[in-house]
Amino acid sequence: MDAVPLRQSSTASIGRIKPELYKQKSVDTEDEGQPPVETCGKLSFSLRYDYEEQALVVMILKALELPAKDFTGTSDPYVKIYLLPERKKKFQTRVHRKNLNPTFDESFCFPVAYDELCNRKLHFSVYDFDRFTCHDMIGEVVVDNLFELSDLSREAVVWKDIHATTTESVDLGEIMYSLCYLPTAGRMTLTVIKCRNLKAMDITGSSDPYVKVYLICDGRRLKKRKTTTKKSTLNPVYNEAIIFDIPPENVEQVSLSIMVMDYDRVGHNEVIGVCRTGPEAEGLGRVHWNEMLAYPRKPITHWHALGEV
Repeated sequence: MDAVPLRQSSTASIGRIKPELYKQKSVDTEDEGQPPVETCGKLSFSLRYDYEEQALVVMILKALELPAKDFTGTSDPYVKIYLLPERKKKFQTRVHRKNLNPTFDESFCFPVAYDELCNRKLHFSVYDFDRFTCHDMIGEVVVDNLFELSDLSREAVVWKDIHATTTESVDLGEIMYSLCYLPTAGRMTLTVIKCRNLKAMDITGSSDPYVKVYLICDGRRLKKRKTTTKKSTLNPVYNEAIIFDIPPENVEQVSLSIMVMDYDRVGHNEVIGVCRTGPEAEGLGRVHWNEMLAYPRKPITHWHALGEV
């Protein structure tokens, strides 16, 4: 069906900001609800918690069937690893020359309390080393649940698909927001909760972030609203609700563009990172939208990685 333009009455009533604190409720995402993701090989690693050292021990074992990035038909892969949300501490394996199935067998320790592991996640970035130009990113693996296979008291070996990507999404930080739709009232509420590990945009090593939200229909920006600005922080907390009046017959024709901005009193405000949610969004942006529609009247909350414009 062709998209039907929003009625004039609905666009005129779209958007107002109400600072509110909502009770958040997350819904487990079903695998069949997620769109297919392009993969580019597999990564094997093991996880174990060292109680004496109070550290998570991660051993990167091997990678299989990596894509060829060099004109010679091969790659020079290595792996970077973070324990999010902390990004200051990272480790990196050795480079394996001309090898699409490298064996790493390198172990790394992240000091972290056992009780904190439920709030942490591992991020592996697989790169192709290039001596003369920028290193090419092959793909990434994100482990959201560190207790997926065991309680980590014993070494657990994991195989994960490497998801193809060209940039490290974690470099720009993440935003947590909830979506809630009330069909009877034709009202959608996006609650900007907080951000973490935002990219520093100022020479002071910090940022003055605020969040700008666009309501989009057929590629046109219908309405723009924004949160307050939080000064000198890379981990701002907002808890501000942005409300859009959207009739049920139009809800499948719109999407939301969420932009985290850095306020600059002198020059131009700069974009830190963006994400999108809607029926035509990719990955978690579409999943979050579908969950909102499947569970009306309930705020559905997710963390979203910020991407480049």
